[in-house]
Amino acid sequence: MSDTPDAPTLDAVIAQRFSRRDLMRGSLAAALAAGLAPQTVAAPAESSAFDFPELAAGIDEHLHVAEGYEARPLLRWGDPLFPDAPAFDPQKQSPRAQERQFGYNNDFVGFIPLDATGQRGLLVVNHEYTNAELMFPGLKAADRKAVIAALSPEQVATEMAAHGGSVVEIVREAEGWRPVIGSPYTRRITAETPIALTGPAAGHPRLMTEADPSGRRVLGMINNCSGGVTPWGTWLSGEENINYYFSGALPSGHAETGNAKAIGLGSPQYAWSRFHPRFDLAQAPNEPNRFGWVVEIDPFDPASTPKKRTALGRFKHEGAAGARSLDGRYVVYLGDDERFQHVYRFVSEGRTQAEREANADLLDSGTLSVARFEPDGTGRWLPLVHGANGLDASNGFASQADVLIEARRAAKSLGATPMDRPEDIEANPRTGRVYVMLTNNGKRTADQEEPANPRGPNAFGHVIEITPDGTDHAAETFRWEVLVRCGDPAKPEVKASFSALTTENGWFGMPDNCTIDGRGRLWIATDGNNRRATGRADGIWVLETEGPRRGTARHFLRVPVGAEMCGPCFTPDDETFFVAVQHPGEPDEEGALGSYEKPSTRWPDFAPDLPPRPSVVVVQRMGGGRIG
Repeated sequence: MSDTPDAPTLDAVIAQRFSRRDLMRGSLAAALAAGLAPQTVAAPAESSAFDFPELAAGIDEHLHVAEGYEARPLLRWGDPLFPDAPAFDPQKQSPRAQERQFGYNNDFVGFIPLDATGQRGLLVVNHEYTNAELMFPGLKAADRKAVIAALSPEQVATEMAAHGGSVVEIVREAEGWRPVIGSPYTRRITAETPIALTGPAAGHPRLMTEADPSGRRVLGMINNCSGGVTPWGTWLSGEENINYYFSGALPSGHAETGNAKAIGLGSPQYAWSRFHPRFDLAQAPNEPNRFGWVVEIDPFDPASTPKKRTALGRFKHEGAAGARSLDGRYVVYLGDDERFQHVYRFVSEGRTQAEREANADLLDSGTLSVARFEPDGTGRWLPLVHGANGLDASNGFASQADVLIEARRAAKSLGATPMDRPEDIEANPRTGRVYVMLTNNGKRTADQEEPANPRGPNAFGHVIEITPDGTDHAAETFRWEVLVRCGDPAKPEVKASFSALTTENGWFGMPDNCTIDGRGRLWIATDGNNRRATGRADGIWVLETEGPRRGTARHFLRVPVGAEMCGPCFTPDDETFFVAVQHPGEPDEEGALGSYEKPSTRWPDFAPDLPPRPSVVVVQRMGGGRIG
């Protein structure tokens, strides 16, 4: 492929040059799945005349979708993925069984077509974390500490096997989509899967442990939240709240003390350190530095080793969605999901190539930057580069590895804008604009309000729209504005800013994940709606971004009580919509702890002998046709 900026797009080159055998291996499929049109011209989105009757907001035990659509579980926690996998039996859970079954708490969902029709493809799914109190019968624990103390070695090993991710081939037939059991692509990644550390921080002494003196091989990926799919058909999976898995304390005066505090170590939510010394800070003080990265996985080769790409920085990753710059470099937008943390962007050094293998290590070299949102509606990407702007030994950054391991500290030292929980970030391939989901920040005070975070406290979150200068995702500068401030517009004290055309069912709070369909329309999943906060369940809303209806939201789907809405993803023809229902059955009261015996719902099976089961759901229009 030519390196000139006006060369044919990667998608066109692939379509022209690759044979059917190559298509079946996923080359064209990857381009279709990524949906990355060239950004040389900002094309307007189509008029958003949504033709679905708006769903009523509410909260109950069931999943609801707009009239004229059907939603059914496609993959549930515990469903067998391999021919030798046992059927799900909550009374006979084991790590061996779970390694062959669909994992727990599905978050990110990506679809990679296996042929040009898009009727066969791979689902790649993150399994973020586990709710032991909802998984295992008989714990009878009153609080989180009691749960940690009650878990057995076998149960902890089962939890570890339920983490990570799944690759599942699916096919669309006359009766709908189904998983292909026995597919050569099927894979489970767990908290024990060998993973390579690559890029600038790989092999650094701060990543070395007694078990891995090379600093280049780590077991597992944990708390993988959102992610992305690249044009060359790999799956990017972001590790988020890794601090919950480590117990104990660092030795007094240890060099990692400040770093540990910055990432939030000290509030364990799991019992793993009781049986696995690598999760005990006193025994393995460097182990946390080996988590908190973006993992790249090749779903076409189940024998391949996943790679933690350290060039993309270490923090609490929410999402890893990409776009291409005008000169063909790959750009990844990244959110750090914690209050007062930052929005990041990675730009590869090399350019995307038509040959799939040529992109294998593209994400090991490039520039990670952090965003500063200026009060006048402009913004700038600040490079996190060792030796520049004070990121040097005088400030405790002896190398680029130090900058990346402590990306949070580096970002703050450059004066990046502290945001209200930056979660998913997606680029619209039709317009070149970028949408940032900011979930909330109850800790921001009124005197901390500023234009990019205009409410303190911010209970309901907001959405920011970024326009890269010159429509180039690699540009140093950008323009920005708040698209909507979330919450109930009928309450003046909330200071919400939806369009006046938004109905009482259309407003939402706590934007989290998002996706953009083939017509350039923004679909948003929420996390945090409940009776106390909003009086409505989490779900999917579509938000107008163009024309006179800009800022108008419309309610499409809602999840069962206690659940979070995750993973929105369309097939290339927009006729199938995948969503992930995470942690159904959690209590709907603040501070309460659920239990296997008394969950708030038993969705999706509603059987008295089965617990609630996180699931990937497939949504289609009755009679066929494009969604929405």
